[in-house]
Amino acid sequence: MKDLQKYFLAIVPPQPFFDQVESLKEMIRQDFGSKYALKSPAHVTLKMPFSFSLKNEEKLKNKLEMFLANQKQFEIRIHHVDSFGKRVIFLKVEAPESLPHLQMDLKMYCQRELHLMPELSDRNYYPHMTVAFKDLKPSSFDGVFSLVREQKLNFRFSVEEVSLLKKVEGRWLKNHDFILLK
Repeated sequence: MKDLQKYFLAIVPPQPFFDQVESLKEMIRQDFGSKYALKSPAHVTLKMPFSFSLKNEEKLKNKLEMFLANQKQFEIRIHHVDSFGKRVIFLKVEAPESLPHLQMDLKMYCQRELHLMPELSDRNYYPHMTVAFKDLKPSSFDGVFSLVREQKLNFRFSVEEVSLLKKVEGRWLKNHDFILLK
């Protein structure tokens, strides 16, 4: 097994919304052949994928625990559909100012404490929940967009935890959950 592993930090929605988004991604795969979004669970990214030594995974979790245990829970709403050009289709996230502040503070903490350099996407943070990307064909874009819009997904939930996801055999799996302050 290689020493460097890929990780990222995200908000994973609770049930039943989680299953609704996963079902939508499966419909997109069946109807349009776009399956790349199924490689990760439904989520809102907080820290873009980064490489970290497997032998230091406990250190990573401990450092993240130190930071995240002091962050307060907040509420977000996920609704409507939007896109980044014709490349990415996503559900829009409506959140208080505390979400971009959390992302910025987390980015700076990871740089200082874990020596993780910010990615371009870390600098231009736009919270969203991707449902189709990468293998989304331009000819399928309008159909996928319409399908997502027709679902009229609308969900509000309290963000009580942040998840560390780890890439295992080409798929992103939850590795650890960090509970936020009430």
